[in-house]
Amino acid sequence: MKTNKKTIQLVLLRHGQSVWNRDKVFTGWSDVELSPKGRQEAEQAGQMLKDAGFRFDLCFTSMLKRAIQTQQIATQTMGQDNLPIQRDWRLNERHYGALEGIPHWDAIVQFGLWPILMSQVKFTAPPPALDATDPRFPGNQDRYSAINPGELPLTESMEHTRARIRPYWHETIAPEIRAGKQILIVSHNNILRTLMMHLDNLSQKQVMKLSLATAKPVVYELDSELKGIRHYNL
Repeated sequence: MKTNKKTIQLVLLRHGQSVWNRDKVFTGWSDVELSPKGRQEAEQAGQMLKDAGFRFDLCFTSMLKRAIQTQQIATQTMGQDNLPIQRDWRLNERHYGALEGIPHWDAIVQFGLWPILMSQVKFTAPPPALDATDPRFPGNQDRYSAINPGELPLTESMEHTRARIRPYWHETIAPEIRAGKQILIVSHNNILRTLMMHLDNLSQKQVMKLSLATAKPVVYELDSELKGIRHYNL
């Protein structure tokens, strides 16, 4: 897409609806598939980007199926099957600790309304934590075996999530943007919210009010310092 030379573009894309989004189950790092609706949403996102004239040089995504599948469907729809992809655990969704894999109502019955509500509305409040022996802890999963278990979460508040993504943004993503590459980030609601917090200099209260629709591309125009000038939905 042609833009003003003084601005830089970045596209953020939340994954399509997953089967646990559909079934109202806390998901986090649990590796679940897209629903049929989610696949359709991913295809529509790719078509919107294609129709708007976007061509990407590099895509960043998480290690979770729902983001990877969204990326694959969207970029195939765009005719960019050979787009270079970087997948990283730091782009995984916020970890929901002991809530992961539990339907919303069952979690309220098990843990009480207040701890769950606070983790949804307060930036610094994490959900109930896992025990380190729990198979849901990433440190017990083969795919994360190369990562120091001390870096992997037992639970995460939004504050923890921001602390995880910020170094990756500054050390890995931002240099590629400064090199002039057109970047697509396909990730998860809370990861993208924390990125928007950084780009738009949002407060904790403001970021907690944000919510991204599934598979709706968000286009950012950035200044030379990679701060948001404006953003809009396709």
